[in-house]
Amino acid sequence: MDLEAVEKVYRRYAPAYDFYFGAVLQPGRRAVVERMRCRPGERILEVGVGTGLSLPLYPRSVRVTGIDVSQPMLARAQALKQRRQLDHVELHCMDAEHMAFEDDSFDKVVAMYVVSVAPNPERLLDEMRRVCRHDGDLYIVNHFRHANPVVGALERMVAPFSSLMGFHPDFSMEDFVGRTGLEVAERASVNLFGYWTLLRSRNRKQRQAAQEIHAASRRA
Repeated sequence: MDLEAVEKVYRRYAPAYDFYFGAVLQPGRRAVVERMRCRPGERILEVGVGTGLSLPLYPRSVRVTGIDVSQPMLARAQALKQRRQLDHVELHCMDAEHMAFEDDSFDKVVAMYVVSVAPNPERLLDEMRRVCRHDGDLYIVNHFRHANPVVGALERMVAPFSSLMGFHPDFSMEDFVGRTGLEVAERASVNLFGYWTLLRSRNRKQRQAAQEIHAASRRA
């Protein structure tokens, strides 16, 4: 999927997104916010904030920034912010693969149900790492290809329709972790039947930089 296809799908989803994806995915949103253990004054970035269903879950003692590439989805998040008087939240229309934020702008960065939607998941994670401070935490909640061979086969069957669904149903966690070098410090199953997965990683920038230099030297 390219960015235009993603925007088109979520423009279509926006009016009924909360109805179809609200309650069924809310336990995962709640689980990741609880595990973030937000401390007063921390700066939190939520990538792909959508219609803002997670925003009321954050404590008002932190500063939350939400970004999304879909203006119709973001408009609903803005309405929720105003309705619930979430003054600790600010929202921006922004491509998560090319963020306008400076390096080390946030203490924690979270992407809920986003990595299998992004046109370039590796680029997305690079940007999450860049804008998160060293030793901050990265959180991902997403569906990954199921280990059950029958379920996995069904996911592969519908994968050609990814551009219509707005996500990749056969997205592999092993491939994603391997390609990005993500160091998973915590992993948990969330939502109905544990079909979705929560990952936490400490943002070790120095180690990441050393790995990149080593990889570059081997290619030279």
